[in-house]
Order: sequence, then C-alpha cells, then structure tokens
Amino acid sequence: MNQDYDLHLEEAKGKIEESSDLEALKKLEIELLGKQSLTAQAKGSLGELEPEERRELGLALNETRSKLEEMLETRRRRLESEVKGEQLENERLDLTEFDRGHRLGHRHVVTQTWERLEDLFIGMGYSVSEGPEIEDEWHNFGALNFPLGHPARDMYDTLYVEYGDPMSTLLRTHTSPVQIRVMEEEDPPIYSIMPGRVFRSDTADSTHMPVFHQIEALVVDRGITFGDLAGTIEAFTSAYFGKDFESRLRPSYFPFTEPSAEFDIRQPGGKWLELGGCGMVHPEVLKAGGLDPEEWQGFAFGFGLDRLALMRHEIDDLRELFRNDYRFLAQF
Repeated sequence: MNQDYDLHLEEAKGKIEESSDLEALKKLEIELLGKQSLTAQAKGSLGELEPEERRELGLALNETRSKLEEMLETRRRRLESEVKGEQLENERLDLTEFDRGHRLGHRHVVTQTWERLEDLFIGMGYSVSEGPEIEDEWHNFGALNFPLGHPARDMYDTLYVEYGDPMSTLLRTHTSPVQIRVMEEEDPPIYSIMPGRVFRSDTADSTHMPVFHQIEALVVDRGITFGDLAGTIEAFTSAYFGKDFESRLRPSYFPFTEPSAEFDIRQPGGKWLELGGCGMVHPEVLKAGGLDPEEWQGFAFGFGLDRLALMRHEIDDLRELFRNDYRFLAQF
C-alpha cells in the first residue's frame, strides 16, 4: 500500500515541477487534493476497514497529503516569486518625478457595491444585520440543516480555529449564520439583509479568494410564498441592474432551503449569468431559530458581493479587487 503512495508522490512531483504558471498549479492542486483525488477517495473508504488497517492507511494518507501540500506550496512560492520579479522589472517607478497634484481618495469598488445594495434594500423596507466572523459549528452548520458528513464540514473546505473542542470554532463560510442569530434575537416579522466577509479554504485565482464578501436576505412572516421570493428577486434585479434586465429561477438544492433554486440574470440579447442561490427557509432552520414553521414561513437568497462588482464593471479577474493597484482601482 505504501509503495502505491510512494509511486503516486513521484508522479505528482513530476507534474508539480512541470506546472508553468499559478493557474496550472491550481488545477493540479484540485486534481491531487480535491474531492475526487486519490487520497480523498481512499479516505472515504476508511470506515470499511478493520481498526488496525484503518489506522495504518490513515497514517499513510496523512503523510502523503502532507508531502503533496509541501511540494505544491514550494512550487507556488517559486512561481509567485517569478511573477513578482517580472512585475518589479516591468513596473519600475521614476522616483525623481515630481507630482504637483493632490489626489482625493474614494471608496473601494467593493465598498461602493456594498453600500449601494444596502441603500437599495433599506429602500425596500429591509434592516441591516451583522454577526461574528468567528463562528461556532452550530450556527454555521448545525442550525442550517447541514448533516454530519456534509462536504462543507470537511477541514479541506473550512478554516477551523484552534479554540475549545476540536472543529467546534471556525471562520464562517457564509453569512447564513446571521439568519439564525436574527431569528433567535428578534421577533417576526423579519425583513433583513446580512452583508459581510466570509472565509473558505481556497487558493486565490481568477474566480476564487480565501476571503470574500457575501450578502443574504431573510424574510420571515405569515403567509410567505415562493411567489413572494420570485417577485422580490425580480424587483431587486430591475432596481440594481436596470429595467431592461430580467431574472429566472432554476431548481437546485441547499440544505437550509426547501424548495431551493438558483437565480440568473440577463440583459435582452445577452446570455444568462448565474448570480446566486435562494429558496423557502427550511422548517428545520426555522425551528433552530426558535420559530414555529406552522405559524411562520420565510424565504432567503444570497450572492457574492465581489461577483456582483465583477459583473457590473465587467472585470475578468477577482484578484484585481484585492491587489491595491491604484491604477486599477482609480477607474471606479
């Protein structure tokens, strides 16, 4: 068994060294460490083994994964160093140039998007709610109907904090825990939005960041229907993007809503673009928030703030929002 993993490491080492840029390395990292990787599949079969075999294989898997992570990190640093060197060579500043101008600062494009959304929803009668970025497992997963064993609970997707019981404290992976806290602390009817910063165990690339921003909306009242949800999304789309934009809902699945859907938007003549997820609040989630689902119904929807900024301003690379390059940010 160990010989198989040694061979796997040798093959992986060759592929890692052949990675010519960070994008290629990211794809290889998913192949070697993602949910469909050899180590992930082997980990899923541990429960079928005898205790001694499980222990032996578990140790081998952990050792293999650690070595893969080390090799990937070494190659990543080397590639990042090469990129930095090219930037320093190509973006030299003339320190002798005298600038007589006085430039006024302005809000970051993400902050502009955040504040515009807040103003829009406040105008629709919503309040703004906030919650802690360091969360407990109950509010982030348990209360939101994530079953034990759900992939989102895995340490490879979630950043856990070494505090208290193992895997009991984490950096929130979405703003949905604020929904539970609002239901716990406020009496319905509830009409509230929850913007905030969230965290995932992701490597930065053109579409992913380990730290990014989300906004969610929660409505809890008597007699709320899926039609109310669809109408609200349509009203939001028209108010934010313009009256010529339209929206549609597609069936989907989320643990915390039932039924669930994803919603897309498009401009006439354009293609449909996925924006976010939505659905009727699951009865178990209402119960977790201390509400009786027989009396109260609700809907929720959410999407990425950063993604919305990309779509609105036609930006291709998510990383541009966080590089603090004045030449880029001054455009907005």
